[in-house]
Order: sequence, then structure tokens, then C-alpha cells
Amino acid sequence: MIELSNVHKRFGSNEVLKGITASVEKSEVVCIIGPSGSGKSTILRCINGLESYDSGEILVEGAKVDNKAPSIVAIRTQVSMVFQRFNLFPHRTALENVIEGPVYVKGEPRAAATERGRALLARVGLADKAALPATQLTYIDQKRLELARALALDPDLLLLDEWLAGLNPTELAQGIALIRSLRESGITIVMVEHVMDAIRSLCDRCVVMNVGRKIAEGPPASVLADRQVVQAYLGGGDA
Repeated sequence: MIELSNVHKRFGSNEVLKGITASVEKSEVVCIIGPSGSGKSTILRCINGLESYDSGEILVEGAKVDNKAPSIVAIRTQVSMVFQRFNLFPHRTALENVIEGPVYVKGEPRAAATERGRALLARVGLADKAALPATQLTYIDQKRLELARALALDPDLLLLDEWLAGLNPTELAQGIALIRSLRESGITIVMVEHVMDAIRSLCDRCVVMNVGRKIAEGPPASVLADRQVVQAYLGGGDA
């Protein structure tokens, strides 16, 4: 599904990705973990074509993500991303937020998009809030709405940037169950995550970042016990 080969990325004099090589298989759930500032979110944005990269190569389902002039609309039809910060239309209803992508990005007829939008809102637990403006939704419900918007584009690949952050234990359990159901439907998921319960219960593999480099990769149990990984998290690193 994804191949990254020796990917480098700079912001000015700061090299945030230093030769990242990794891959993700179809229907996997892969977590990218590491201290703050490690380059985790930058990897997601490069995969999605929202951020250019300086050298190396990124392939999504065999198609190269152009590192000079990313084609956001072209890649968005197969890749959806949920960002750390909300990107909702605040004064439009939950349903209106969901159908924007299918109608204006994919050209789907509004009636069909509306019907599917209601089904997606039900899937994420917002069936009774379709008519509410996004500003009237709670924090967790806004997160659910962001996820429904991403799913409305029928992605093969879903990128989640700390989607589970800030949830209470009950909400976290619901969020984990929802992500698991998406994986079971065949969607490939790459997550940037810090919540250890989610990492252990959801992820097939972890890719560990520190100061722009990949320092470990493997199943969660072995990676989280790795000495270098523990030092990166507990020793300060670049946090």
C-alpha cells in the first residue's frame, strides 16, 4: 500500500525527516510513535501529498507522490487524513460537513452523498446529530465528525494524526472499537499515536521515530520494550 524509500524533508535548516524507509501492507494498522517533534505528522502529510519532500520516493498503491508538485486532489480520492486540529466548516451542519467532499471533490450527486452521509454519521455515532452545526458538537463528537468526513471519500488508506488524543476512558474504548471496525472493513490505517492502550490493542506494527530518524520497527510488544525506544520516550529526546 505504501512504500517510503530514503525520504528526506527540510524546513529551512531543520531536517525533519532523515532518510526514512518503511512500508505498509494492505489492511494493516501501523502506528508511528515517538517523542514530539520527531517528524511523525510530517510523514503523514508527505504521504497525503500535502507536504513536498526533498529527496527519496513515496509510492501509494504503486503511484508516486510527486515530491515537487503534490497533486492533492488526485491522491485524495484514495487517501484520507484526519488532522490533529479540526478542519470542520463550523457553522454548517454535521451532515453538510460530511457531504462536502463527495460532492465537490469526487462529483457525487448530492442526493446520493446525503444518503451515504447519514449512514456514515450513524457509523461513527452521530445519527441523532446530523442537523446540528459543528460548533454545537462536543469535542469527541467533533472528532467523530472529522472521521466521518474522511470516510466519505471512500479511502483505501486512512491516515489518523492523534485522533484518539484527549478522550476519556469510555470515549477511548469507543474510539478503539471504531478504528478496529474500519480495519475489519479492509481499510489500511496509519496512525500517529501516543495512547499506549490503543497502540497495543490496534497496531500490527509500530514505526518509532526520534529526531527525524526511524529508530525501531516491529510488533508493539517488542518495540515498546526496546531500550532505545524507552530512552527516546523517557530520556527527553527532542520533545
